[in-house]
Amino acid sequence: MDSAGRRAQESLVVELSALGSAQVSLVGGKALNLGKLAAAGFPVPDGFCLTTVAYRMAAPAGLDGLAAQLDTLVPGGSSDGTTATDRPTPGELARQARELIVSAPIPAAVDAALRAAYAAMGPSTVVAVRSSATAEDLPFASFAGQQDSFLNIAGGDAVVQSVRRCWASLWTERAVMYRFANGISQRTVSLAVVVQEFVAAAQAGVLFTANPVTGVRTETVIDASAGPGHAVVSGSVNPEHFLVESASGRILQHTTPPPNGRGPRPGLADAQAMDLTATAGSVQRLFGAPQDVEWVIDAGGKVWLTQSRPITALYPLPVTGTDGGDSRPQDGSRVYLCGTLLQGLTRPITPLGIAVLKAITDRKGKWDYAYPGLRMYIDLAPIIRNKRGRRYLLRILPLADGRAAAVISALLADPRFAVRKHQPRRTRQGRTAPETSGAGTAASLALLPGFLWALIGAAVRPRAELERAHAYQERLEAELVLPEPATAVRRLEHVRGILDPAFDGVVLTTVPGPTAGYLMLALARRLLRGIADPRELETVLRGLPHNVTTEMDLELWKLAEAIGADSAARAVFLAQNPGTLAGRYLDGLLPQAAQSGLREFLARYGHRAVAEIDPGMPRWSEQPDHILGMITNYLRVQDPEQAPDRQFARAAEHADARVRSLVERSRGRSRLRARLVQLCLCRARQLSGLRELPKFYFVLVLAEVRRQLLTVGADLVRAGRINDADDIFFVDFDEARVGLRGADLHGLVAERRQVYRREMQRRRIPRILLSDGTDVEAVLLAAAPHADGALAGTPASAGTATGKVRVITDPVGARLEPGEILVVPSTDPGWTPLFLTAGALVMEMGGVISHGAVVAREYGIPAIVGVPDATTLLHTGETVVVDGAAGTVRLAGAERHAEPLVDLTPH
Repeated sequence: MDSAGRRAQESLVVELSALGSAQVSLVGGKALNLGKLAAAGFPVPDGFCLTTVAYRMAAPAGLDGLAAQLDTLVPGGSSDGTTATDRPTPGELARQARELIVSAPIPAAVDAALRAAYAAMGPSTVVAVRSSATAEDLPFASFAGQQDSFLNIAGGDAVVQSVRRCWASLWTERAVMYRFANGISQRTVSLAVVVQEFVAAAQAGVLFTANPVTGVRTETVIDASAGPGHAVVSGSVNPEHFLVESASGRILQHTTPPPNGRGPRPGLADAQAMDLTATAGSVQRLFGAPQDVEWVIDAGGKVWLTQSRPITALYPLPVTGTDGGDSRPQDGSRVYLCGTLLQGLTRPITPLGIAVLKAITDRKGKWDYAYPGLRMYIDLAPIIRNKRGRRYLLRILPLADGRAAAVISALLADPRFAVRKHQPRRTRQGRTAPETSGAGTAASLALLPGFLWALIGAAVRPRAELERAHAYQERLEAELVLPEPATAVRRLEHVRGILDPAFDGVVLTTVPGPTAGYLMLALARRLLRGIADPRELETVLRGLPHNVTTEMDLELWKLAEAIGADSAARAVFLAQNPGTLAGRYLDGLLPQAAQSGLREFLARYGHRAVAEIDPGMPRWSEQPDHILGMITNYLRVQDPEQAPDRQFARAAEHADARVRSLVERSRGRSRLRARLVQLCLCRARQLSGLRELPKFYFVLVLAEVRRQLLTVGADLVRAGRINDADDIFFVDFDEARVGLRGADLHGLVAERRQVYRREMQRRRIPRILLSDGTDVEAVLLAAAPHADGALAGTPASAGTATGKVRVITDPVGARLEPGEILVVPSTDPGWTPLFLTAGALVMEMGGVISHGAVVAREYGIPAIVGVPDATTLLHTGETVVVDGAAGTVRLAGAERHAEPLVDLTPH
């Protein structure tokens, strides 16, 4: 064989021990990691890798075409407006790809190289044949179980056929859909195959070098079973379970499955579990990240490692610093509260959205922030370690998020968070400075006198306060104007320059009013001690006037009524989906009643959006699908008594009646007390509705930020620096400037979008996160007793409702029938149009003053917030009874005395 032939064969087959420096594109993730383990001296069964060169040589004609077709499909729809019946499904295309591979001949060079490499292992050697995809065992996606492996294979013919089956498994429907979900092109993937000596297992299993449930990085989790490890991986057996303290090897928990009646099963000895833990710790140090390790112990007691890959499900550690390095202590001595969850936001924030948040929060300087998982976290350690600070936190946090308050209460006993007199902290520049309890910085103190004066003025002259707050919009809009023409650099400067003054202006102009309203309500509660139950005051906040979000929702209802009254418009809305309606509106082709009405609505509210605090999210004026879907929902309301405007009017009537009742009851104590109660409650109703106005105005600012940045993005597209204008939201301000100076941003944007897609799929967001990655609530839930019965949360709006569950995780395009029980992760103003036809609201997040709770009370619908895992434990179509006063959700017909599954409500 000449040198060229030898090079070709060498590219087809590579020994495992020589893979340590190979490219993932040549050998795939699994083989690359095994090669690194072998090169580092870990016990890995001998074998070789048939590289992706062999797969590409064997790939039949037509496979690239099928992959290209798959890349044009959008799961659940199509990208070109054709219907589902017009195009093949991903499953059909994947099946065709598999059939092509199974039926195609294997090239002679590939067959010869494979047989020769197998023969070199020894005649009739029993091997394991494992898939190793180029998109596998990656830091952001494990692809666990997506491709096939075959065990106990002997003979050249059997090995060749197993390889062919591995290749075909790259095109199973599950693998194709997994690539869709992770944003990986079907045309870029390829498959190598690992052939290794098969180890007959006495014991086998899986090991995690971090606790995948709680996020604790100092614990090792081992699942073990007699026989081959695929039984543990596939879930076909109940494994023996170990929880080990990684540093010491101490067994923290050891659970054995019940006997199966077939005699005793050999178990994993504690010493073996400790040895596995130590070995896995070395593996983690090799790869520099927590690992998911598959292992086998042979009949002689020797441990073999058969796979190692990153644990992709762990929530990222809190990090600070522009270089992305982790500057936080890894002993869990910092505690972070997820601020974006408090805003009703479960999805990640775009990188430029985070840059905007940083521009505001860094200037104010009261707190330290981190942004793991593209979400904002606030460092609470300073306030928790302060005696007065923790009292304040325990008083206020239950109102904002009952579940977070319960977790913090449990955390206070931890000695790491004991009260300290002097608390040195590390500043952003790396210097040591005394920690404070949030007393504020010069920037915040400068606002304080004006704020206090405005607060007093609001309480004394509420009508003037209302006029001042509502008149601010015109002044704000004038301040946001950038004279044209403007360069891209000038636009970036403008965006960065308007944030601080706009924030200060919004706070001074709109926050004093609702603050005064809630203070007056608190004073009324004190005056009514011994006269009324505090819960009775909830009714006073129903049907509040001057709430811009409520006004928006009722305006949308009026628009729906106008569309419903026009037969042509009504027919179009009931016949077409929101996406099609949005396209017609943007083209000016809706019936006139709808076209003009929607244009007027968006002229006032088009700057709003779902997840609107992120300027990376499209505004309703750009993508009105959500609003059009809500209108279609409203058109299905048949019962006049379910009409949102009537419900809101009834809520206001009930509130007025409750005010009169409380005033009359307080008159029994004294006329003065009655007059004071009346004054306080009237002020509360006049001013508390303004609570939505600060966010409404600041979202106006963010909408202008978005408009200017899209223009910058368009400039970068024309210069060839990015692909799409909205790629601008995946860089920060400095990176955008570098792009304008000529730097190529394609790679950076692609990497950031990949991370963003991964975080979009994350369903569990830690509300309280320690600096070592511990999800504190997950630890508490893992230790909590489990019982059948109701789900429990924090009561947020009294009343009971029975109806069918509708679980909705994204409001865009959501359908809610009148009277259904709306079950959601959390809400922001973009969700509230759904409230108008909901029978009740159940939220996984939030407290009694969170956005969803306040709006539910105003609409007079029962609501419960802070219900753990409500969107997974409740299922669409189930009939449940929601008791908003008790804070419970029960299946209809369930016993009333049933215990809650989980109750983290503070008591």
